[in-house]
Amino acid sequence: MDEIRRLLGSTGRVRSESQSSDATQSTGSKLALRHRLNQLMTCVDDLDPRNELHGKMVKTLDNAFLICGKNANKPKKNSFRLHMVTWNVATAGPPDDLTSLLHLNSPKSPDLYVIGLQEVYSGPLRFMADTVFDDPWTQIFMSTLAPQKYVKVSSIRMQGLLLLFFSKLEHVPFIRDIQATYTRTGIFGYWGNKGGVSVRLSFYGHMLCFLNCHLAAHMNYASERVDEFEYILDTQTFDCKKAPRIVDHRLVFWFGDLNFRIQDHGMHFVRSCINNQTYNLLWSKDQLTMMKKKEQMLQEFEEGPLDFQPTYKFDLNSDTYDSRLYRTWFGFNGKKRKPAWTDRILCGGSAPKPPPPDQQDENNGVEVDAKKVRQLEEDEEYPLKIRQDFYTSNMQYSISDHKPVIGIFTLELRKMYETPLVRLQAEGDWSADIDAMVLYSPLQPFPASTWDWIGLYKVGFTSVSDYLTYTWVKDDEVAFNEEVIQVYVGKEEIPVQGGECVLCYYSSTLRCIIGISEPFKV
Repeated sequence: MDEIRRLLGSTGRVRSESQSSDATQSTGSKLALRHRLNQLMTCVDDLDPRNELHGKMVKTLDNAFLICGKNANKPKKNSFRLHMVTWNVATAGPPDDLTSLLHLNSPKSPDLYVIGLQEVYSGPLRFMADTVFDDPWTQIFMSTLAPQKYVKVSSIRMQGLLLLFFSKLEHVPFIRDIQATYTRTGIFGYWGNKGGVSVRLSFYGHMLCFLNCHLAAHMNYASERVDEFEYILDTQTFDCKKAPRIVDHRLVFWFGDLNFRIQDHGMHFVRSCINNQTYNLLWSKDQLTMMKKKEQMLQEFEEGPLDFQPTYKFDLNSDTYDSRLYRTWFGFNGKKRKPAWTDRILCGGSAPKPPPPDQQDENNGVEVDAKKVRQLEEDEEYPLKIRQDFYTSNMQYSISDHKPVIGIFTLELRKMYETPLVRLQAEGDWSADIDAMVLYSPLQPFPASTWDWIGLYKVGFTSVSDYLTYTWVKDDEVAFNEEVIQVYVGKEEIPVQGGECVLCYYSSTLRCIIGISEPFKV
């Protein structure tokens, strides 16, 4: 039996090593595995079926086959590319060209874009106009990304804070349970010049949350910045049983103008390190790095190396760090601002934690909450991994005293579902001369509502609200059976100007598009 254990144990180690090796090592591991199996067959031939060892071996092999069968039946993992941007735009208007910021010429196109801006101009007249129409920054991002077949799935604005979430059209029906909220922390919590805005959603069943923050300024307020962040985490809640708080999500992205500075080091030393690109000499005195050593909550978030120039503070329309003289209240010249990595992108998540000792029973067992057990099982069946591929500042843009920061991630996950909730198609020819019909089929149960609607969109539409026309699903149903439902669209609702279009089914309960038709001609 010891010989068999040794053989099976060696086999297990070979399999483990092969998972972390390259293709050549993997081939060698498979040959070694075959060799071990041949040795095992020799042992089997020599065994007497009446021997107790024979039964133990059969049981061990049955377990091995069961494990192999489970692995063979698991759906494959998929990789998705996430492009994130944070930028304090200092009330400036958007530049004409966002190609460099969005890496539009990259051979690898992202699946998702998440853009967080701070200090978007919010003067009274502009802010009132922006409540009715999209602000200039949102407009340019939509007009730039729509031709690349990205759709603005969600957005939220709180005064100068703006968060935009874009997705490739093919993923849109699988982004569900979208919610957005905000928290003010400026002027005793009543003013929105500081605080956080967030968008949470389910991406192929995995709960993600994106939190864009603008925290308290100035060197001496590091603790206040942490307090504000904790306050935002504590106060923001969502109408979602699986993830009612930010920290309950599988992945949380915390980014924005976090305003942490480089302390202790003098101006000359900091600028010398920047000029020599010895950024690592400054890391230990970065306030966020220092606070992470003391604050357990911050330790839940990871960040790539700060191997790029500090992004604040620059003279406008230049790459020169702050050189201006400031006039103080009493007429004296104020100090120049020391460069700092104020603009950051971090990632954390809800890792399962062991229960406290007082939940252990008298037999030293552990009473684990049923919800945690389900979460552990889900984590095992539908794993989610993240890798940061790129983290740097973009020095090309100089409209602000901050430089934008870009983070690119790869999400590797197993999809919890691969079919949309609804299948849509246009029936017959569509024109402004005749009434039209939409056919849709529910593919999975979902919470239908009288407020659900089907929109007609031009190919290359920018957002959910960018429809040509729409019809209420329940009001305009004309025929249905268990499989197919017909919805009427009057000819007066169909635009005279035709083109390539798609139909989208919007669920008001899930707050998202849950089905998209194939393109068709109107």
